Amino acid sequence: MITLLTFISLILSLVLTGYIAGLMRKAGITGRDIHKPEKPEVPEMGGLAIVLTVGVIGALIDSKALLVFLLFGFLGVIDDLVALKQSHKVILSLLVAIPVAFLNVGRSIDFFGYTLNLGVLYPIFAVLFVTGSANLVNMLAGFNGLEVGTSAIALVFLALMTQGTARELALVGVGASLGFLWWNRYPARVFPGDTGTLSLGALIGLVGILGKVEVYTAILLIPHFLDFIVKALGVRFGVRKHGRTEVLPDGTLKAPPYPSFLGLIMKRVRVNEPKLVAIVWGIEIILGLLALALSQSP
Repeated sequence: MITLLTFISLILSLVLTGYIAGLMRKAGITGRDIHKPEKPEVPEMGGLAIVLTVGVIGALIDSKALLVFLLFGFLGVIDDLVALKQSHKVILSLLVAIPVAFLNVGRSIDFFGYTLNLGVLYPIFAVLFVTGSANLVNMLAGFNGLEVGTSAIALVFLALMTQGTARELALVGVGASLGFLWWNRYPARVFPGDTGTLSLGALIGLVGILGKVEVYTAILLIPHFLDFIVKALGVRFGVRKHGRTEVLPDGTLKAPPYPSFLGLIMKRVRVNEPKLVAIVWGIEIILGLLALALSQSP
């Protein structure tokens, strides 16, 4: 049954992504692929295919958790259309994550083999956890296949670490992500937009909560958290330079003037876009293996 749901979600996402990309292009909802020398226009908001796929297939698994996922997808649509301020996005994320507090899950956390009981504080933790997961995935973005590919890897390892509803939702997310990735891989023919990144990030957080693997989910989000910390510290200490990653004539990427996790990689390794994305995927796989090993240890 699980394998069937994953396969169906992959096929559905594959078909829907191409269809939605066409609709977005006709509607003029496009963005420039700024990391290509020619900067082609690419349809935006393709993440609707992921939202619809997980929404349809996920409804057969857990409608309560699915509500939160869909709310984040809706928030992503609003963000893609009107470009919300980051502070407004976080506040609205907290609001749409409130139903997480009412999920029927245990109120303890497995902290590397030790049980940490949060009691009445757990619902607050759960809301913050899903909000953080959604926004962290949303922030580490901007390169073909980066966000969706990294999320697919995270969901694969979460599926290996969980059982029941959490595993089923994770595998549906894997199928939806892989179907979308066919269109989003380099050179991208569609972008996920905040619609895709916020909803995938929320799904990762939800699976972590439902599967009671919150700490191990956090390990999978280390690259995203590091990106947030580097950017936050840069602003805190006065680094407010603006600009974008430059693409040199040979396709090599030049780090942007502001501090970021991806910029640090660009400064240490000579990379083009596919290589940069592959490095981040590799880091995510290593973190996934670490999280899996820690979750299985007695």
